[in-house]
Amino acid sequence: MKASYSEIITIEPGKRGGKPCIRGLRITVYDVLDYLAAGMSEVEILADFPDLRSEDIRACLAFAADRERRLVSLPPL
Repeated sequence: MKASYSEIITIEPGKRGGKPCIRGLRITVYDVLDYLAAGMSEVEILADFPDLRSEDIRACLAFAADRERRLVSLPPL
Protein backbone atom coordinates (compact mmCIF):
# COMPACT_ATOMS: atom_id res chain seq x y z
CA MET A 1 0.00 0.00 0.00
CA LYS A 2 1.43 3.36 -1.01
CA ALA A 3 1.47 5.89 1.80
CA SER A 4 -0.23 9.18 0.98
CA TYR A 5 1.59 12.30 2.01
CA SER A 6 -0.32 14.90 0.01
CA GLU A 7 -2.32 16.11 3.01
CA ILE A 8 0.67 16.07 5.38
CA ILE A 9 3.54 17.55 3.36
CA THR A 10 2.95 21.21 2.54
CA ILE A 11 4.95 23.71 0.53
CA GLU A 12 4.47 27.40 1.23
CA PRO A 13 6.74 29.88 -0.56
CA GLY A 14 7.13 32.13 2.50
CA LYS A 15 7.86 29.37 4.99
CA ARG A 16 11.34 27.85 5.38
CA GLY A 17 12.28 29.06 1.92
CA GLY A 18 9.56 27.04 0.22
CA LYS A 19 10.95 23.72 1.43
CA PRO A 20 8.48 20.88 2.00
CA CYS A 21 7.19 21.09 5.59
CA ILE A 22 5.00 18.93 7.76
CA ARG A 23 1.37 20.09 8.12
CA GLY A 24 2.34 23.74 7.76
CA LEU A 25 4.71 23.55 10.71
CA ARG A 26 8.22 24.94 10.45
CA ILE A 27 9.65 21.40 10.55
CA THR A 28 10.86 20.34 7.11
CA VAL A 29 10.89 16.91 5.54
CA TYR A 30 14.66 17.29 5.32
CA ASP A 31 14.91 17.94 9.07
CA VAL A 32 13.12 14.67 9.82
CA LEU A 33 15.18 12.74 7.28
CA ASP A 34 18.39 14.17 8.73
CA TYR A 35 17.37 13.10 12.23
CA LEU A 36 16.60 9.59 11.02
CA ALA A 37 19.87 9.41 9.07
CA ALA A 38 21.76 10.53 12.18
CA GLY A 39 20.36 7.55 14.05
CA MET A 40 17.49 9.09 15.98
CA SER A 41 14.57 6.74 16.47
CA GLU A 42 10.99 7.68 15.74
CA VAL A 43 10.34 7.73 19.49
CA GLU A 44 13.21 10.19 20.05
CA ILE A 45 12.03 12.48 17.26
CA LEU A 46 8.47 12.48 18.57
CA ALA A 47 9.73 13.24 22.08
CA ASP A 48 11.81 16.19 20.81
CA PHE A 49 9.01 17.53 18.59
CA PRO A 50 5.65 17.03 20.33
CA ASP A 51 3.77 18.57 17.38
CA LEU A 52 4.83 15.63 15.18
CA ARG A 53 2.95 12.36 14.84
CA SER A 54 4.08 8.94 13.66
CA GLU A 55 2.22 9.39 10.38
CA ASP A 56 4.20 12.59 9.77
CA ILE A 57 7.45 10.63 9.86
CA ARG A 58 6.04 7.98 7.51
CA ALA A 59 4.86 10.78 5.19
CA CYS A 60 8.42 12.19 5.09
CA LEU A 61 9.76 8.78 4.11
CA ALA A 62 7.07 8.33 1.45
CA PHE A 63 7.76 11.82 0.08
CA ALA A 64 11.50 11.08 -0.15
CA ALA A 65 10.89 7.69 -1.79
CA ASP A 66 8.53 9.23 -4.34
CA ARG A 67 10.97 12.01 -5.12
CA GLU A 68 13.82 9.51 -5.55
CA ARG A 69 11.64 7.35 -7.79
CA ARG A 70 10.96 10.34 -10.03
CA LEU A 71 14.65 11.31 -10.17
CA VAL A 72 15.75 7.80 -11.08
CA SER A 73 13.12 7.46 -13.79
CA LEU A 74 14.20 10.59 -15.68
CA PRO A 75 15.68 9.83 -19.10
CA PRO A 76 19.42 10.38 -19.45
CA LEU A 77 20.57 13.62 -21.06
